[in-house]
Formats: sequence, C-alpha cells, structure tokens
Amino acid sequence: MTRPRTTKIDLAAGAFQALELDGRARADEGPPAIYLHGFPDHPPTAIPFLERIATRRRVIAPWLRGYAPSPLVGPYDLDTLAGDVIQLIDQLGAPVDLIGHDWGGAITYAVCAAVPGRVRRAITLAVPHPLTMLHMLKTAEQMRRSWYMALFQLPGSERIARARDLALLDHLWSTWSPGFALDPARRAELHACLEASLPAPLAYYRALVRPVAGFAARARKLASPITVPVLQLHGANDGCIVPPSTRDARRFMRRELVVVPNTGHFLHLEAPDAIADHVATWLS
Repeated sequence: MTRPRTTKIDLAAGAFQALELDGRARADEGPPAIYLHGFPDHPPTAIPFLERIATRRRVIAPWLRGYAPSPLVGPYDLDTLAGDVIQLIDQLGAPVDLIGHDWGGAITYAVCAAVPGRVRRAITLAVPHPLTMLHMLKTAEQMRRSWYMALFQLPGSERIARARDLALLDHLWSTWSPGFALDPARRAELHACLEASLPAPLAYYRALVRPVAGFAARARKLASPITVPVLQLHGANDGCIVPPSTRDARRFMRRELVVVPNTGHFLHLEAPDAIADHVATWLS
C-alpha cells in the first residue's frame, strides 16, 4: 500500500506542508491529483481515502493556508486560496486532477473557473457550487444548518471554538456525519492542528462577506459556467449542507451529481472504498 510522506512546498505566502503519496509504477500512469481538505479538518484524517487514490498516481494533499504547519497569514478570500493552488499546479508542471472536500471543494470550483486549461477533471465532496450554496442559504433548512457561519462572524468566536478542548468543533463533526467518529489518535492529531491554527480557519467564513462592498464583484467572478468536467459527490445524511439540486446544471458544461447513501458530510472518511471507486471511475 502507498504510504504518505510529508513534503515542503514553497509558494508565495511561504513554506506550505503537504502529504505526498505516489503509487505509480510508471511516470505515465496519470496526471497528479491534488486533494484539498475542508473545515475543521486537515490532510491526515483522509489518509485511508488518499491511499486508495494513490494506488496508480501521485497525490499531493497540502495543509491549506491558515492550517498549521502551513502559513497562517491571510488573506483568506477565495481568490487568494485558489491562487495558492494555482501556484502548486504550476510547480507540478502539468494539468492535474483536483479533489476538494468542503472548503477544498469551494476552492476547486474557483480554480476550475480561473484556469480551466490546467485542470483535467475535478471532484467535489459535500459542497455545491458557491453560487448554488448562496441560493440555498435563502432556504430555512440550509440556514438552520449553517448557524455556525453566523457565529464565526462574531469577534471572540475563536474563544468559543477553543473552549472545552474544541468541543464545538467536535460537535460539528458529530452533527455533520451522524454516527461517525475519528479514532482517538486521528482526533488528537487534528486537535493539535486546530489548536495551533485558530483563529485562522474561522477567517475563511469572515472573508465570505468582507469587505461587504466587494461581495457582488466576487460573486460575478464565479458566474461563468465551469468547463472542466466535475463530479459532485454528496452524502445523503449530510448534516451540514443539504444535497444540491440537479437544477443548477447550467453552472457546468459537464457535471455528474451523485448522492451517496448512508454517508454524511465526511463521506470520504466514512466510506473510503466506495468514494475512491467513484473517484477512480471519473478520473479514468
């Protein structure tokens, strides 16, 4: 089985750290795949899933900006986060496949819109297109699930996130993926990352609406249809985001949406074999 190693990636914002897995027997066995994690998460929790993806290809999974040991400096707007990934793609020197979960999925959409020629295929996990999400936030059900986004706008909310050994963030995990829990070692490793990173991960949510004056312009940048083929995988039991509708297909030139039964928000951690099979089929 392909084992991960840590590697350093020098980008404009500083030295990023990433997990790297490479199971290629030959250099021509497929383009590199970049995995982008979400909130509140980091790459090591996804190792069982990534090992399956890396059986015949190189996989790079960076700690995103704002997650230690990668740089904690902002800004954390979607353009900046996508710019980090575009720099990584440029270093790899070839079109890549992108796999993004949660915030990593939002970044994946932004990269595909900005530099479609540098992404061969994309997979997003548990997150719709950002403009679809904006529309969904007008519904009572999605507003109820997204209460934490409003909380994180408040000054001092990082103290609430840190309290009682990150109890709030553990609550989000258990609510978003009912019945699933990380094993104690993985949970402790994630807690150490988040303790070293806060409040930066919360700043992603603040950058969604600030500065307010530029919100409309930021939304317009995402309005053009995405030409990169996109597979959207969403857990049927996701407690964070309502499974998206097929009615937003106009946002894509080619999109396949699969709602995966018996999985929640962290579907690739709950069912790594099944999700890796979906991904492998799409990428092949």
